[in-house]
Amino acid sequence: MLSGSTNPCHDNSCDWQEIKNGLAQRRWYATNHILPDGSQIIIGGRREFNFEFYPKTPTADKPYNLPFLVQTNDRHIENNLYPFVFLNVDGNLFIFANNRAILFDYIKRVVVKTYPAMPGGDPRNYPSTGSAVLLPLKKLQGGAIGAEVLVCGGAPKGAYASAKYSVNFVPALSTCGRIHITDLNPQWTMETMPLARVMGDMVLLPNAKVLIINGASTGTAGWDLGRNPVLSPVIYQPGKPSGSRFEVQNPSSTPRMYHSTAVLLRDGRVLVGGSNPHLNYSFTRVLFPTDLTLEAFSPSYLESASSRLRPKIGSPASQSIIGYGRQLAIRFTIPPSRLSKNLVTVTMVAPSFTTHSFSMNQRLLVLSGGNITAVGLSKYQILVTTPSSRNLAPPGHYLLFVVHQDVPSEGIWVQIK
Repeated sequence: MLSGSTNPCHDNSCDWQEIKNGLAQRRWYATNHILPDGSQIIIGGRREFNFEFYPKTPTADKPYNLPFLVQTNDRHIENNLYPFVFLNVDGNLFIFANNRAILFDYIKRVVVKTYPAMPGGDPRNYPSTGSAVLLPLKKLQGGAIGAEVLVCGGAPKGAYASAKYSVNFVPALSTCGRIHITDLNPQWTMETMPLARVMGDMVLLPNAKVLIINGASTGTAGWDLGRNPVLSPVIYQPGKPSGSRFEVQNPSSTPRMYHSTAVLLRDGRVLVGGSNPHLNYSFTRVLFPTDLTLEAFSPSYLESASSRLRPKIGSPASQSIIGYGRQLAIRFTIPPSRLSKNLVTVTMVAPSFTTHSFSMNQRLLVLSGGNITAVGLSKYQILVTTPSSRNLAPPGHYLLFVVHQDVPSEGIWVQIK
């Protein structure tokens, strides 16, 4: 991982520039996350069992050891690269590597909590590449905000060696583990996906559901080590009862294997692109050619039958600045005969940096409040409260959506600071 920046311009003259001494260590396959103060933490990487911060300050100008990365490392395979990292609502970091997890106080550099190992003992991080999301954050009964993490897919223990040295591509994992990381005695709950998947991407949708897309059903991540692409995406619905949360979607015709990616767009679609399982770009005479195309997955809420239910935000204007713990009035339009007031929510989605099946910094908040009043013909106003702290929503830009009967509006950009 290199550290770089660019200055915006309007004449096509700007270019990326490497930041001299931006990172203290060389970091391949590391994870980064934005912190409540707006800085970034960079964790791990190949043979880097430590973390550091950017930008550098007099009190944070060097790497710090993280023994957890040593404890979860398989020295032959390194099944703890791109660890899954999420900012918990208490300001500590949830870090998942291989099949284990901790809650880490990065300021005091101490482990606050050690979570149980995920049942089954199989690795979930690169190259046994599963994926993970912090499930949507919202107020629970009593006013507290709990946090849950969902880890899905991956490859069984030994899958990398089996594919690389024996040309034997074992079936991917079909299980997901879900855990309340804020519980006093957190335990994993296991679920089974309808399709086994390694190298899958998980994307939070504006209506607080999870898309699982891309990947393969056998093999592992790495050069030419995956087989049998999974063409059908799956929607995971966190609020439904266990056993009824997965819904298989219509398939794509394009295999998206190693080095593919997916990211949420402002209009509610998901941009899906890439696939390069090879050391070099190989467009012919290979099982899965390098693919540089892009396509968009449209969730069912974008079907024509849902268009009459879709809100349109009138205010605030895109690029508005909002504060913490403030009341926010959002005006939107929708045909009055279609409005169900008790089925309107407002969500904020942090944009992610996505690579190798993990969307770093991905975060969705369901804003509390929801009083709706009519302010004109087919025009309504909903009052919500913005996130109360930087632990809930680190400063930066978010996409804000009004969601009506599971159908989101187009998002507008807001900046919280």
